[in-house]
Order: sequence, then C-alpha cells, then structure tokens
Amino acid sequence: MRAAVLHEIGQEKLEVLDDVEAVGFGPGRVRIRVRATGLCHSDLSAMAGVLPQPAPFVPGHEGAGEILEVGEGVSHLKPGDRVVVCWLPACGACPACKRGQTELCLAGFMNAGTPNFRRPGGDVFGFAGTGTFTEEVVVDAGCAVPIPDDVPFDIAALIGCGVTTGLGAALNTADVEAGSSVAVIGCGGVGISAIQGARLKGAAEIVAVDPVASRREAALEFGATRAVSPDELADAKQQVTAGEGFDYVFEVVGKSATARTAYETTRRGGTLVVVGAGAMDDFLQLNMFELFFDEKRILPSMYGGGDVLRSYERTIALWRAGRIDLDRLITHRVPLSGINEALDQMRTGVSLRTCIEI
Repeated sequence: MRAAVLHEIGQEKLEVLDDVEAVGFGPGRVRIRVRATGLCHSDLSAMAGVLPQPAPFVPGHEGAGEILEVGEGVSHLKPGDRVVVCWLPACGACPACKRGQTELCLAGFMNAGTPNFRRPGGDVFGFAGTGTFTEEVVVDAGCAVPIPDDVPFDIAALIGCGVTTGLGAALNTADVEAGSSVAVIGCGGVGISAIQGARLKGAAEIVAVDPVASRREAALEFGATRAVSPDELADAKQQVTAGEGFDYVFEVVGKSATARTAYETTRRGGTLVVVGAGAMDDFLQLNMFELFFDEKRILPSMYGGGDVLRSYERTIALWRAGRIDLDRLITHRVPLSGINEALDQMRTGVSLRTCIEI
C-alpha cells in the first residue's frame, strides 16, 4: 500500500512509497482505511525534530476513515463503521483518567515506540502512535472513535486534532468570560478554532495576530474583531485595552518568544493559554517577582484540555447547528501524491488546513 515516509529526522520532504505494510493487527486492534487526513503543524515539528519521534516514520495524526477489520475482543466497532482517529485515547484506568483529566492519559503515548508499519528495509513508526499519511493504518480500538454518517471524512479529520485543540483551549481550558477581550497569536487551523471558541463564549473583542496577511483576513471571517501583524500587536493592545492588556491571550505558535510576548500582552490577573507544542530545549523565562506581582494565570492546554470524546460530540453538534464553520477551514486539497505541496503550503502560511484525500 501507499504511505508517505520520512526516512530521517530533519528531512523536509516525504517520499510516497507503495511498498509499506500496516502491521500490528490482533486482539484489541482495528485496521482503518484512511479516507482523509489533515496536515497539522505538529507533523512538521516531528519531521524537524522539535517533537520527539523515532524515524523512519509516517507522519499524520489528524485522520478519518472506515473500519476494514476488527480484532478479537473489539465489540463496539465493526467493518464499515466510519471513524475519526484519536491520537490520544484514554485508557479509563490510570490516575489521570480517574481524576477526569483524560487528556493527560499517557496510554496512547506508549504506542509511539511500537512500529505501525513495515517496509522491505525494516520497521517504520507512525507519528504519535498513528500515522495517517497512508492508505491503511492499524491502531488500538480506542483510537477509532465512531462518527455519524452525516459527518464527511474531511470534516471528521479536522475534529481529530486541530479543531478539538483550538476550540477546547477557549471552551475548556480558558473558559472565556462573556464580554472579555481576547488575543490569539498564531492563526492557522488551531488558532482560527480558538477564535471561533472565544466568539462562542461571547468575547467582546478578539484580536487575531499573524504575520501572514491571508490568515489575518481569514481570522476576520471566522469571528475576530480585528487582525494585526505581530509588530502591530502593541498598538492593538493600547487601542483595545487602553494599554492594560487582554483578559485572555492564546499562544498558538509553540515558541518561547511568542509565549513571552503573550505574557506581556496579558493584563495583570489575566490568563495566558499556551496551546502551541514547542521544543524541549526552548525555555520560557519569567522572573519570580513578575509571577508574584502580576498574578497572571498561565494555563497550558493539552488537546483542548477536556474529555476528548465529549469534545468530539460537542464539536459535531456545534457544526451541525451552524455555530462553528469547519468547511472553510479547509483551504486546500491534495492527493497523497501531493503531500510535499501540502507541506509547502503550511510552511509558507498560505493554508489554514490542507486536506490530503486518500
């Protein structure tokens, strides 16, 4: 079968090969025919070595498709079921799950070190224990979440990561207060979803911050009240908040420099939400006096900061009701053979989300 493979960390291009085999099928596992997958910035980060991931590997973790085969002991799924791939399934038994913090369950990460694929030359891993830039993938049954028949595969794929992450940051982690002021730094698919979440919660002012003009224009269409480039953020802070700072600032880039800017843009007593996934050697510096004196809340948001399955259901309900726009988040579509074109679209910032149709 075909799959897009990164041979070594640091390479910028993927090679689409037709000699890849999905492996690991057995009890408690399912085989999925991938129909659509989104390109998330985390895929680029893993390729570059910012996020830890053994190579060679098949990127992709934001996917949807249909069940081809179920292993022994799998009773809630059957061949033909439509599913979204959940890269962070909850085991239901660990301390985090028992506390209701299922987004902190580490069970899914345990699969990241087990190869999901094989080639004649040896084993191939799947990013985040999945790997959706492929025609088929084998995963734990908990990674396959059933979706209703009226949800298209491309929309379902977005729900698998970017939309859940961005919406959840505003709805779950920050719990944005109606009438508040919000700034979102980084307006790709996740940032746009955070903007939609802030709008749903009734934020009065939502300032979108991004260096790419097309993304700023898109942010206005999705609910931002104004959109500025990074060097215009200080002026926007002055105009919108009289210099005090925003009630909520979402950092959706994953770099210490933008996190520091976000901290300085947050008002005293306000909330900084860290959504972007950054590198382990990129340190955010804060001094002990400002931490004490400013009383700003710093809230990391992992996968939307809430129960993933409930978040999926909520997102589908909001999409059906027309309260959020997921269709226009997909700005580009390419076949699997065009995966490197999709990578370029994300690197240059021309896309919000590119859907790879398989």
